[in-house]
Amino acid sequence: TQQRCKFLMSQLRSGDSALMQELGEFPDDNLEVELVAKECRTVRHSVPEEGVELDSHVRDCVQSYTQPWLMSLLLQVKSPSLAVLSDDSSRTLTSSDFDLRSGLTPDPRVEGLLHFSNYDDLDRFNQEARQGNRHPELFALYPPADEDDAVEIRPIPDCPKEHMGDRIIIRCQAIKFEIDIEPLFATLALYDLREKKKISENFYCDLNSDQFKGFLKPHTPQTDHSTLSRAAIFSITYPSPDIYLVIKIEKVLQQGEISDCAEPYMVMKETDSAKNKEKLEKLRSQSEMFCQRLGRYRMPFAWATVNIMNVISTATLDRDTTDSDSLNGKSSSLEKRGQLPRRNSERFGTMEDQCNMSAFKPATITISTFCKQEGDRLSDEDLFKFLADIKKFSSLQRRIKTIPGTIRLDVTPVHENPMACLSTELIPVKPLAEKNVRPVKEVLEFPSSEVYVPHSTYRNLLYVYPQRLNFVNRLTSGGRNITIKIQFMSGEDPSCVMPVIFGKSTGPEFVQEVYTPVTYHNKSPDFYEEVKMALPARLTERHHLLFTFYHISCQQKQNQTGASETLIGYSWLPILSTDRLQTGQYCLPIALDRLPVNYSLHSPERITPQVPPVKWMESHKGVFNLEIQAVSSVHTQDNHLERFFTLCHALEGGVTFPLRVREEKIPENKLEHELKLSIISLSSSRLEPLVLYLHLVLDKLFTLIMQPMVIAGQTANLAQIAFESVVSIVNSLHNSQELARDQQGRNGLLATYLYWVFRLPDSNELLNTGPGGVVPPTEGRYSTMGRASATTVGTMLLQSRIRSNSNPDIPAPHSAEDTEVKNILSAKGQNNPGSRMSTYVDVSSHPQSSTGGTRPSNRKQFHEELALQIVVSTGVCRENAYKYAWFFFELLVKSMAQHVSQLEKQDVPRRSRFSDRFKDDVTTIVSVVTAEIGTILVKQQKELEQAEKVNISLAFFLYDLLSLMDRGFVFILVKNYCNQMSAKTVSMPTLISMRLEFLRILCSHEHYLNLSLYFSSPASAPASPCPSISSQSSSSCSFQEQRILGLFELSQEFKQQHYLAGLLLTELSAALDMESEGSVQRKAINATYSLLCAHDLDQRCTRPEVRAKVATLYLPLVGIIIDSINYLDFTVSEARGGKSKTGGSDEDPDNVPPINQSIAMAIAGNPFNTLARNALQSAKAVATLSAETSRNLLVCFLWVMKNAERSLIQRWTADMPSAQLNRLLELLTICVSCFEYRGKRSSDKVSTQALQKSQQAKMQLEDSLLRGIGARGEMMRRAGGSDRAGQKVNLRWRKDLTQWRQTNDKHDKTKAELDQEALISGNLATESNLIVLDLLETIVQAVPLADCKDSVVGGVLRVLLHCLTCNQSTIFLSHCFSTLRALVVKFGDLLFEEEAEQCADLCQKVLQHCSSPVDGNRSQACATLYLIMRYSFSSNFSRVKMQVTMSLASLVGKSEDFHEEYLRRSLRTILAYAEEDTEMQNTPLPSQVDELLRNLNSILSDTVKMREFQEDPEMLMDLMYRIAKGYQTSPDLRLTWLQNMAEKHKNRKCFTESAMCLVHAAALVAEYLSMLEDHKYLPVGSVTFQSISPNVLEESAVSDDILSPDEDGVCSGQFFTTSGLVGLLKQAAELFSNGGLYETVNEVYKIIMPVLEAHRDFRELVSTHEKLQKAFDNIIQKGHKRMFGTYFRVGFYGAKFGDLDEQEFVYKEPAITHLPEISHRLENFYSQCFGDALEMIKDSKDIDRSKLDTNKAYIQITYVEPFFDDYEMKDRLTNFEKNFNLRRFMYTTPFTKAGRPRGELNEQYKRKTILTTMHTFPYIKTRINVIQKEEFDLTPIEVAIEDMQKKTRELAVATHREQPDAKMLQMLLQGSVGATVNQGPLEVAQVFLNEIPADPKLFRHHNKLRLCFKEFIMRCGEAVEKNKHLITLDQKEYQQELKKNYNRLRENLRPMLERKIPELYKPIKPRLENRDSIKRLSFRRTLEENS
Repeated sequence: TQQRCKFLMSQLRSGDSALMQELGEFPDDNLEVELVAKECRTVRHSVPEEGVELDSHVRDCVQSYTQPWLMSLLLQVKSPSLAVLSDDSSRTLTSSDFDLRSGLTPDPRVEGLLHFSNYDDLDRFNQEARQGNRHPELFALYPPADEDDAVEIRPIPDCPKEHMGDRIIIRCQAIKFEIDIEPLFATLALYDLREKKKISENFYCDLNSDQFKGFLKPHTPQTDHSTLSRAAIFSITYPSPDIYLVIKIEKVLQQGEISDCAEPYMVMKETDSAKNKEKLEKLRSQSEMFCQRLGRYRMPFAWATVNIMNVISTATLDRDTTDSDSLNGKSSSLEKRGQLPRRNSERFGTMEDQCNMSAFKPATITISTFCKQEGDRLSDEDLFKFLADIKKFSSLQRRIKTIPGTIRLDVTPVHENPMACLSTELIPVKPLAEKNVRPVKEVLEFPSSEVYVPHSTYRNLLYVYPQRLNFVNRLTSGGRNITIKIQFMSGEDPSCVMPVIFGKSTGPEFVQEVYTPVTYHNKSPDFYEEVKMALPARLTERHHLLFTFYHISCQQKQNQTGASETLIGYSWLPILSTDRLQTGQYCLPIALDRLPVNYSLHSPERITPQVPPVKWMESHKGVFNLEIQAVSSVHTQDNHLERFFTLCHALEGGVTFPLRVREEKIPENKLEHELKLSIISLSSSRLEPLVLYLHLVLDKLFTLIMQPMVIAGQTANLAQIAFESVVSIVNSLHNSQELARDQQGRNGLLATYLYWVFRLPDSNELLNTGPGGVVPPTEGRYSTMGRASATTVGTMLLQSRIRSNSNPDIPAPHSAEDTEVKNILSAKGQNNPGSRMSTYVDVSSHPQSSTGGTRPSNRKQFHEELALQIVVSTGVCRENAYKYAWFFFELLVKSMAQHVSQLEKQDVPRRSRFSDRFKDDVTTIVSVVTAEIGTILVKQQKELEQAEKVNISLAFFLYDLLSLMDRGFVFILVKNYCNQMSAKTVSMPTLISMRLEFLRILCSHEHYLNLSLYFSSPASAPASPCPSISSQSSSSCSFQEQRILGLFELSQEFKQQHYLAGLLLTELSAALDMESEGSVQRKAINATYSLLCAHDLDQRCTRPEVRAKVATLYLPLVGIIIDSINYLDFTVSEARGGKSKTGGSDEDPDNVPPINQSIAMAIAGNPFNTLARNALQSAKAVATLSAETSRNLLVCFLWVMKNAERSLIQRWTADMPSAQLNRLLELLTICVSCFEYRGKRSSDKVSTQALQKSQQAKMQLEDSLLRGIGARGEMMRRAGGSDRAGQKVNLRWRKDLTQWRQTNDKHDKTKAELDQEALISGNLATESNLIVLDLLETIVQAVPLADCKDSVVGGVLRVLLHCLTCNQSTIFLSHCFSTLRALVVKFGDLLFEEEAEQCADLCQKVLQHCSSPVDGNRSQACATLYLIMRYSFSSNFSRVKMQVTMSLASLVGKSEDFHEEYLRRSLRTILAYAEEDTEMQNTPLPSQVDELLRNLNSILSDTVKMREFQEDPEMLMDLMYRIAKGYQTSPDLRLTWLQNMAEKHKNRKCFTESAMCLVHAAALVAEYLSMLEDHKYLPVGSVTFQSISPNVLEESAVSDDILSPDEDGVCSGQFFTTSGLVGLLKQAAELFSNGGLYETVNEVYKIIMPVLEAHRDFRELVSTHEKLQKAFDNIIQKGHKRMFGTYFRVGFYGAKFGDLDEQEFVYKEPAITHLPEISHRLENFYSQCFGDALEMIKDSKDIDRSKLDTNKAYIQITYVEPFFDDYEMKDRLTNFEKNFNLRRFMYTTPFTKAGRPRGELNEQYKRKTILTTMHTFPYIKTRINVIQKEEFDLTPIEVAIEDMQKKTRELAVATHREQPDAKMLQMLLQGSVGATVNQGPLEVAQVFLNEIPADPKLFRHHNKLRLCFKEFIMRCGEAVEKNKHLITLDQKEYQQELKKNYNRLRENLRPMLERKIPELYKPIKPRLENRDSIKRLSFRRTLEENS
């Protein structure tokens, strides 16, 4: 550290002092320990009644429930106000953004294209343009990283609050019966049938009319507002499908059984009023009488039920999912309840699936039948039986009597509390209502299973359930209609009755007594009453429940005037038994006549004998069953807890010994022992009560750890036992399956306790709140959580601190700065051994000893005691303390924070805050925890997760200590940790991963930058911002060079100086080398990424100079990334593999050896050959990082490059060795691919028109939109929300609804979100590309320093071209073109000479943008193209001309979305440039440009035509063919067009034609090569290719007179080379193979082989032979099965066809195309052109033009077959040969002389037409012109001969097949020998052979026909024989018939067949004397074709 100080001092001299003073100092820790008032749901806290002295336990409970939260907020820095940020959001659009306003004449020219005095000016101008309007924060545009890695985010535990389940509100709308004669009262409650448990208290309401209320006036002293409620809120913690709402109806007691009283309801109807009017009146007056007399008693009447869960789930299913509240984050009820018991999750899981309790539609329930109550079945057990039946049979059983009537209830989910709501204690809940709204009551839930949520409000309720009386043996007739009066007494005097019983509906709020309903004439009635009481806070032994039993006489006797009650007896129950609340089941005896004296002190079973003796019913047996339940947050109802609290309070004094605890008495000297026992047994108490009283228990234990207790005069130290108890409680809470934990493994309850509740024991008097009073809870947060530190840091830090700048050595007057910095400044002169940077204290200013600090040493400090206990603990306790170290760490930190906050008021310096002993303890703890982690890693692999959690909690501990303790001390701890964590024998990945998480947390510290001393980064670059480099001599800076290059490496010096940053980068570097460990790599990258992200969005780092300093801190990261380039994955860019690249890897097979595929993909044709070599040597050429992780790493690289000082980077690139520079360029290429804009992920199907709009227009728009509000404006818009938890998220991608992931599902996003996302990712693409562009400019401008200029410029150009290949925004394109222009201007000659191939690529890309529909892009591209022409004019113009022309040709041929009209406009603009360029007016340039543009225009005209024929593939190919032919003199262009044609054919699946195009192209190349060099192995021009197809000879037109191969710019493309030739042929072979022409594959390879052999390329030869083998295999397997083409003759007639009129073609269609198919296709297409004027001619007759309608268009289609002469058939043996190289086709037309097509045998003629085409099929197109047509007619006898020959041939084939087909054979036989056949063989013979013809010319034919018949009859015989062997048994008869017919035929024919013609031996001249001359004609071309 001494060196560090010295170093700092030297740094300060270097001019950074002002900045250092401003940023280098540590701000004061803004540590606040604040009290936050508890938020209270109700108007006031629920507290015990006033004026009662409370015992200490109740007092503690109440205090715990009402005192404010204590939160220690480390470094609470206020978040900046919005006003500060939105400084430039008012910016308007500028022209650079978006320009759609220009006219259509030549586009506006780019300003000042040629006006620059020197290169530096040009660069400066471009640089300024690029810097304008940029996004300052790169990360704001980047989707947030995965939260899984964000270990540094400590979730804030939920604030403790009262537990509530899912809440529903039920409103009682109507309860109606058929008749309305008396008041009725309803009781509602929920029952869980599955658990057999009542799960809510009762809710009482009545809907009686005022008239009926009047009946009861005498019995209602007053009506309180709270009792008028008709709506209740029920809470359900564990939804189950079996929850029933039960409504019980009672009425006023009257005489008679329930059935009697219910009868009128069952038989009468109000609607029959006339008939019943009197009866009803009578009933009403009767009931009025009973009300007057018995109004205070009730009787059961009816009940009804509904399955509330069915209602909810039905309402959920109907729900329209688009409702907003389902998205309101109220997702599942499970989340709201942190503590849902897991073990119940199977039980309740089913329910959660069906219904969402918090999101169902409000529903109305109507119940239309009531069940009559049965007097003997009133208990809850009976009720559950009824419910079970209802569930089972889903309807009421017959035996249940029903009463007609309706109940209408509304059910709705509760989100916010409704107005006028009362809590279960009847305290109004916020929000309050206006006056006199009917209140809504919250009904207390009795959850069906435990709920683990600590108490947070005072609640003290008692529920009494009388169950049954058993009076069976009582003989007196007094007890039949029995009621029990229940009272709560505070003494035995009747006046001691307490009004604590909650009243029912329409009456007083609290009453003194309650009467149970009466069951008529039942001696042992069941009761279902629930009596709810508010327990007094202070209970004494005198408090008891008093039960008085009465018999009620319903009928008033004549002589009786008084009360209707007759006393039966009494019973009672003391509330406390040995100071403990009595709850549970009891069975009490009943005392008759009177109550004993002092009865309340004993329970009735154990009462002492008295005089006179007490009379008991049934001799003191228990006859009254009841149950008591308490819902209380002061009575623990757990022995262990109760004992512990009681003994703790004994320590506080004010108790008398011996102390009574339950049954035992404890003397004072035993107290310590008993207390220890009770502390130990705490952890064995039941989990539920322990959790309920957790806060109180922990508070007490911490007090015991802290305070030495004086017991019986001895000091008792309970600290150790208390600590052990804490540890075991922590352990059991963590181990419980019931309790939830957060992702860091912290038990939620404990985390909550620490964060909100824990305060130093006994520290109340020290905590006086600040002047601001109590801070509202919204502020409460650790602002040091993860990224929040970045966003909430204050602007106050940016206000500069004043220092004297004139002489940095004189410190200015100090403000209250951190002493550490003060010491650094003041100690620079002294070589003081004590000046450890952060602990050097100027002793003079603080005279007190450094250990003591400012406090008296006798007082124990909690944090010291705690640390001590942790250190000295042993055994299991120690093990668990370290296992759950997080708890003790957070406890330490919170207690230290409170301690520091007290000290701060006394101004104690940082170093003296904590004693040395404490520091030693902390050191020990950290070292032991680290060791623990190591042990787990080595020994217990399965505990890995545990180790990770401990590791994280240790990191947070040190993180917190950085804010509290001396920082030098903490750094020593970190160093120890790192040393310990590297010495382990653990697998490396695990270690790195641990250390990474540790560092990630430390680095997220608020003051991380200061801790890393970033302001002292070395090597501040020279002062001038962008030095003109030529002025620096390169020799003088060799030392400097080393130094600069060193900055970008992770050196030892760097690690010492920037400690934390060094650690993190070291881990990153190590992680990247772990190839197989993807997850470790991801962790390391994400850690770095999130850290940079925090800097980027940190308000303190907004100024560029500060950012430059921060970026310098990460320069080594750049080196690391460049080294790890081989691990990156760019599958991102594969989608657009070779998109419109001429030199794409697919067409240039000889590119480079097959290295890392993904790199080859990312970069067209892999320009960095140097890299390829490296990649091959290094074994690591595998992408091991996923795409997303690669992006995260690259975005870090871009961030550093964006913010680092430019001059520094410039010197770095200038000094870089060229291999390294190439890697850097490759990295940039990858960045471009990675961050390419992908367009909107639109969820709705986009309409087709929208799709046709080009991508660019869309981006352009999105771009301008975003720019409209300005970059910062956008940030602001997203920073809009600032809710407490949202602060860290809002600055970036919004994640409130769905996590953003790269593999994003778009279904759940709204359109607005998608737009927003697209907007942001568009901006990210622009910004990241601009950063790459800046860097490229920097590299190029550094070039003259280096020697490898040429390759550098080429490399830069490659990257730029790659940028143009990707989707880019207008903004970026304009800058990119500027840079390209600068390159052309500066290095034009070099580029045009050295980088020929790249220039071709450049021309193509620029031309592509010349056709852009976006004006801005177009004008930039035009300017660039013009400059390329201008600067190449002196030397390489012809080459450029050629390249431009070829580029255009290939664009036009291949590109789909190509806009010809825009390109025209661009050409016009370029012309305008040429005309306006004054310097060049006197040179030939303008005219040359003019000529070039004319050529281009003509190419464009072809395009327009091509557009027209888009739908007619044949016309389109003809046109392309014609264009290609037009370039016969320009080989490059012809080649381009042949390739275009190949591409089109391939897309249409015409593989053969596509292959032929490539063969022609290869022949063209061969012609050229044979002129150039004479190698034996090369093909001799196109002649060699004849074996593939005779058509290829066309290509020999390229002869010496047209082409001089050495003319510049001609045949310079990559295909005019040997490897180009081989590439074309290989592709052709592949296509032939796809087309099934395997024989041709062989011919093609025959040409390739010699070349490969000559080049000794054995690897290629191997693969060639493999392919040949495959081809021959295919021939063998598929030989005869292959189908080749089908051919049709198509003739076009009619002037409408224009050029096509009278043309005939042969079309080649795919195999098995039927005539109707092609007919339909052509008809469809042409009817679109001509509509109804089109007519298809169905026959094949000759067309007579004169008969055609001139206004119509006719198409005639005929099927034709290949035609071969006999001599040809000798050579064409195989199926393939009969289908390849076809030129002649034939079709036949039948006719008669009379003009009909068909006639009798003797008049049936046939015309054969033979067509000859211009080229042989297959050719480079699928239709070929017919150039010659010959016809000859067959006479009827010749027709007969042909027919007979055909029949004979068919019979022969069918008979001699290997596997004869019986059916086929029989069919042929039937047609040959069957007797009935019309025009069958016999008839033919009779017509032609019956007599010898008169005309000697026919002798030959006669004889031939006779011989045919001879053969025919022979074949028939064979066939009949054959059939004999084929037939089945049932065909015997058929066979005989055949044989008979055959014999008959033979007999009939014999005479004709035996008659010979003697004259035949005289020679006869052949009829067709002209046949031979035709053959000679066949290769002649017709005149028109040649013209």
